[in-house]
Amino acid sequence: MRLFGREFSGFLGRCLAVTAALVMVAGAASAANDGVFTVGNYPVDATAENAVTAKQKAMADGQEAALKSLLKRLVSVNDYGRLKRLSGLKASDFLEGVSVRSERNSRTRYIASLDFSFRPESVRSVLQQEGIPFVEDQAREIIVVPVVRKPDGSLEKGTAAKVWSDTWKSLDLEHSLTPFSVQPLKEAIPADAVTRAAEGGSGAERVLAGEYGSPYVVLAIAEPDQTAKKLGVTLAGIDAVGDISLKRSYKVFDGDMAYSLELAAVIGLGVLEGRWKARKLPARGGGGSVYAAPAYATTSSGMGTPVALRAQYGSLGEWTEMRRQLLSLPGVENLQIEAESARGADLSMSYPGGAEALSSALYGRGLMLESGGNRLILRSGN
Repeated sequence: MRLFGREFSGFLGRCLAVTAALVMVAGAASAANDGVFTVGNYPVDATAENAVTAKQKAMADGQEAALKSLLKRLVSVNDYGRLKRLSGLKASDFLEGVSVRSERNSRTRYIASLDFSFRPESVRSVLQQEGIPFVEDQAREIIVVPVVRKPDGSLEKGTAAKVWSDTWKSLDLEHSLTPFSVQPLKEAIPADAVTRAAEGGSGAERVLAGEYGSPYVVLAIAEPDQTAKKLGVTLAGIDAVGDISLKRSYKVFDGDMAYSLELAAVIGLGVLEGRWKARKLPARGGGGSVYAAPAYATTSSGMGTPVALRAQYGSLGEWTEMRRQLLSLPGVENLQIEAESARGADLSMSYPGGAEALSSALYGRGLMLESGGNRLILRSGN
C-alpha cells in the first residue's frame, strides 16, 4: 500500500516534471525553427485613388509576394520550377500576422516596411503534400563585414561604403536560413588583408577571427567601376558551411550603382542560403519528408555528385569562356561534352554537393544555373 502513498506521489511528481521539461524543450526547438517562416523587413509600395485603398493594395500585394519569397527561401533552387504547382495558393490562407517596422503615406500612396509571419504548420504541410524538399533549420549566426574597395585598392569610407553597409542591414538578417549581423570593418584590420581576401589569397581569415572574436566572418567586398559600368563583388571568409571565396560581376544600368549594390546584396544572401541548403537537404531529407534528388542531380557514391547541364550561349567565344570557367572551378570532375552546336551544348560532370552547391559556386564566376526539365540550364550572368 505504500506504493500509493508518498513514494508514488513523489515518483509521479518527478515524471510530470520531466515530461513538462521535455515539452518545453520541444516547444523551444519548434519555436526556433518557426522564425524562418517570417519574411521580415519586406518593402511594399502602392498607389491608389486614396490612402486607405493604397494601404489595402500594398498589404494584399505584399503578402502574396512575401509568401513566394518564403517558399524560395525554404526550397532548393533546383526545385523552384516545382513551386509553380503552388501558384494558386492564397497568402491569406497561410498568413499568421503582419507587423509594421516603418510606414509613410500621402493622399494616394502607401510605402512601408513590414514583417509577414506565416503559419509554419500550414507551409510545411503544403510542401510535404507536394513532395517538395525544404530546409527550415537555421545555420549558426555569422558576421558580414561590407567593404568597398577603390580601383587603386584603397578602402572607400564615404557615401558608397555607407550605402553598401545599409543595403546589407536592410535585408532580413534575423529570419534568414543563414542569420547574420552586419559589422563595420575594424580599424585594426589592414587594407592588405582585404586585398588578399578579394584576390583569393589566404591569411585574412585569421586576422578577421582575431578581431571579431569568431571564425565565422565573411567580407562582402564591393568594387565599383563607374567607367566600365560594372560592379565586382567578392564574398570571402568562413560562413556556416566553411570556407567561401566567390566572385561575381554586375552590370550597372543608367549609372544606378545603388540598385546594383542592392541586387548584389540580395544575391549574396541567396548564395549563403543556397550553400546552407546544399549542406542540409541530403542529410535532413527536406524538412522531414523523403528527399528525392532531381533527375539532374542523382546521388553518387564518390566525392562528387553527377550533374547534367545544357549550356546556352550567343557565340562560340562565350561558350569557350563558359567552358574555361567550368574547367577551372575547384571540385569539377569528369566533365564530358555530349553534344555541341553554335548556340548550345549538353554536358555532364560531377561536383561535391551536386547542383545546389555548383549553382552557388558559379555565381562567383558570372554564370547562372536555372531549372530546365531533365537538365539545368547554364547561362552567362553578365
